[in-house]
Amino acid sequence: MDKFYIITNRDKDQNLRFTEEIVRYLKEHGKKCQVQQAERKTEGTYHYTDPELIPEGTQCILVLGGDGTLLQAARDVVHREIPMLGVNLGTLGFLAEIDKPSIYAALDKLFADDYEIEERMMLTGTVWRGDKIIGQDVALNDIVISRVGPPLRVVGFNNYVNDGYLNSYNADGIIIATPTGSTGYSLSCGGPIIAPNAAMTVMTPIAPHTLNTRSLIFPEDDVITVELGEGRRQIQENGLASFDGDVEVPMSTGDRIVIKKASVSVKILKLNHLSFVEVLRQKMSNN
Repeated sequence: MDKFYIITNRDKDQNLRFTEEIVRYLKEHGKKCQVQQAERKTEGTYHYTDPELIPEGTQCILVLGGDGTLLQAARDVVHREIPMLGVNLGTLGFLAEIDKPSIYAALDKLFADDYEIEERMMLTGTVWRGDKIIGQDVALNDIVISRVGPPLRVVGFNNYVNDGYLNSYNADGIIIATPTGSTGYSLSCGGPIIAPNAAMTVMTPIAPHTLNTRSLIFPEDDVITVELGEGRRQIQENGLASFDGDVEVPMSTGDRIVIKKASVSVKILKLNHLSFVEVLRQKMSNN
């Protein structure tokens, strides 16, 4: 690899000192590199990173920050189909598995083309109000449909798979997660852990008001529709569809979100630094 692009989180790298060190190391080894700071945008089709600024021919995107920074970057630049390597500037993550002390050894492996590329599926969600689209985005981790308040009260969610009625939940919300997102919010709500390179989706209710509700796993090509139903008092309720805990689309009773596998996938560089099992073991031993 000779052409790199860095997406960096200034909040995690004060004064961009570590970013500048990596740029210096790359240039000392005859590599090309440009830098873009990830920051919330109020205009444009992207959220944090402008994909149009990434030069043609870029072979690797280094994302400096943590899992959150990598999630943000992935959603913005996935259509460029450039492999990404996450560098953790905080605690150990599931996505950004390279830490600061190991970055130079990791770069040396990239220079020598000693790596593998792991494909991670994404989800696309389209929010409908009648026959009108009111919101749409993609997610690498999960799409969460939840109620909003006040007042805080249980809401009904009607669920369909491939246009066939599945069930209804009275709950605080529903999580539709990818294998990558199975170790996030879904896990904290009792969902299963799924190997990140698998291809499937998992539906996990949030605080369901029933004793026999479990997570459900579906094949990757199934289309899941979640309709925001009425509350117990049969009045209009308000909710949100959230993409990777970031972009939010307001919903109300009768609105529905159609969720399916995205046509694009995120390419994550694997350097055999830590396997998923090793990261999982460390995470579990620290809790």
